[in-house]
This record gives sequence, C-alpha cells and structure tokens, in this order.
Amino acid sequence: MSRDIDGSRIDAVLADAVERGAVPHVAAIAADRDGVLYEGGAGVRVAGESDDPVTTSTQFRIMSMTKMVCTAAALQQVERGELDLDAPVEQYRPEFADVRVLEGFDGDTPRLVEPARKATVHQLVTHTTGLGYWFWNAELLRYETATGVPNVVPGSARAFEAPMVAHPGTRYVYGINTDWLGRVVEAVAGTTLDEVIATGITGPLGMTDTMFRLDEERKAHCVAIHTRGQDGGWTAVDEILNQEPDWWAGGHGLYSTPRDYTRFARALLRGGELDGERILSAETVDRAFTNQIGDLDFPAEILTADPPITDSLRAGPGHTWGYGLLLNTEDQPGRRRAGTGSWAGLFNTHFFVDRTTGVCASIYTNSLPFIEQDGAWRVYGEFEEALYAAL
Repeated sequence: MSRDIDGSRIDAVLADAVERGAVPHVAAIAADRDGVLYEGGAGVRVAGESDDPVTTSTQFRIMSMTKMVCTAAALQQVERGELDLDAPVEQYRPEFADVRVLEGFDGDTPRLVEPARKATVHQLVTHTTGLGYWFWNAELLRYETATGVPNVVPGSARAFEAPMVAHPGTRYVYGINTDWLGRVVEAVAGTTLDEVIATGITGPLGMTDTMFRLDEERKAHCVAIHTRGQDGGWTAVDEILNQEPDWWAGGHGLYSTPRDYTRFARALLRGGELDGERILSAETVDRAFTNQIGDLDFPAEILTADPPITDSLRAGPGHTWGYGLLLNTEDQPGRRRAGTGSWAGLFNTHFFVDRTTGVCASIYTNSLPFIEQDGAWRVYGEFEEALYAAL
C-alpha cells in the first residue's frame, strides 16, 4: 500500500510558481512502487482565455520525455533478439550511411567528411553518434540556416539529412539520435512507431491518454504552449507540433498526462513491471540505470545556441548517461539519490526515477524557453525539495 504524505508544501510550491509568473501553469505528481503519493496543479490551460484548471489529467506535449518510451520499445526488441545494439545503424536504416560529419565551414559552405567509424544502434541510444540539436549547437544551427535542412520539430523527413557534429563514439552530444532510433525500431518491427509503442508499452500499461496525435476530446483538455510577452507575462501561441508529420518522432512526438506517464515511470521503478504487466526484464532496467557511455563525459554545461528556445543547461558535474536516462552519480542533499534516472522535455516537462528512495516524480508545464533559470528550472528544484521533505 502506498504511503501517505503531507502535500501542502508541494501545493504551495506550485501555486507560488504560477502566481509569480515563473510558469504559466503547472501540474506535478509523485508515486512509489505501490501507487500515487501526491498529485496537484495550478493555473489554467490557456492564459487569459480559459478558466479550465490544469490537473494531472490534463494533456501535455512531453517532447523529449518521449525518448525513454521509444528507448524502451527498442530494448524490448533487444530482449526478443530482433535488434542488435552493437550493429551499425545502417544495417537497419541503409540511408544512415549517407550521414556525414560537419567539421566546419569554408565561407558559407559546410565542410562535410566521412565519419571515422560507423555509428551503432547503441550510440543512438546513448547520444554518442555525434548527432546534435540546433538549439545547443551553433554549428548545426548555422548548417540548417545555410542549407535549408529543417530541424526535427516541423516533422519533415528532410530533418534526417542533418550531419553529425562529432565522429561516432568520441563524445556525448545530445541530439536527434532517438528520432533515428525510432526509424530503426520501425524497420525491425515492419510497422510504424505509434503501433509499436501502443502494442508494447502504452497498451499493456493502460496509458490510454498517451499518443502521437490527439483526438478531438483530448485536444479540448490539452494545455496551450506559452511564451513570454513583451511585458514578461505569458501568452499562448499556436500549436508548434505538426499534426501530420512525415514520421512519428521517437525523440519528441508524444502527448501524455501526468497520471499516464507516471504509470510508465512506476514500471521502471518496479524493475519493468506494473500491475502484472511486464514491459522490460529487471536486468534490462538495471542496465538502463547503469553508465552506458564509459569514460565519455556528460557535459557539466551545454551553452544555448538559440536563447528564445532554451537557456543553457547547467547540470553540473557528476552525471553520466544510461539507456535513455541522465544518471546522477552522487546523492543530491535533500533531493534525489545517486543512480536516479531522469530527463526532460523541451516545453518544460521533467521526470525522475529514484530507485534508492523508491519514488518517481514528474512536473509539467508547456512553455518556452526551456529550463529558464529563474523560471521552470527553479520550480523543478523547489518541487523536488518539497517532495523529499514530505517523504
């Protein structure tokens, strides 16, 4: 039976975050192996236009929190012997052989070279192929501007023409690896990623509100994306995600609710099983929570190349990467323990699974810029501190 906690301090954190304008709205949830410990929300779905309160049943664009779901789908294929993590990516997606490494520019012309070695599926899972994202890599942003190759968010298949910015296996570079991984999963399965995830993960776990395209009923319960207006307040903007993309994005495409995603997080917390449904073996989950990048460093700081989209990521020292998860290697006083797996989404969603303490939690808003230091980033920390104080 799940333990009882006093959530009043967490309620205050969420209410204060909206009142001071740190976020336009917020929902948060925490659970242990046995059930939900806390859930709450503050604010409304659409600033200035709605009195519909945000709750843990509200739909959010979870963006890169999709990555761990897609990674789990790939790991299921590994367990069945269908996918070899050590195989070259091009074994499953021959078009990957055309991906080059960007080594600079001659004037305005990109200088592209053959990769020093073939990138593997394992490197897709661990973000060590050298594939990046424009918002954290100025060279890639310059490349996309010079060539017209779009980033992945608009949903055009041309996004897969983007080059690597490092040779495979030489460093950790956060990027479109999991979008490529989703294409690998599709090749192995012989069907589309939405079908693979529905059959293998969201269906078995009863995650009925997690999907790549919302129906009309769920659209009516989805928050708007908000950006800062000239007065510093929040303004709702039009939908950013393409509702008819060329491919289902394993790196960022899912919509979900806090209650739904917590079922996935609880399955990880419980070693791959929830309510009698096993999605991964305990051994596979253990590997997901183990350093998979060897001696490569997860950067203590990643500078922004696109400030309207994201602030710089200042994770600090003491982190590595598992399968789809950022792992902190030391206890964080008053917060998560060493070995916790976590990640976030570009529109300011964040989750973590602390197997030592026996708790998983997540917090959601849909706003830009990502991880604004005195905004969503600060709220993440205040929520986590309030939660651990209540445990």
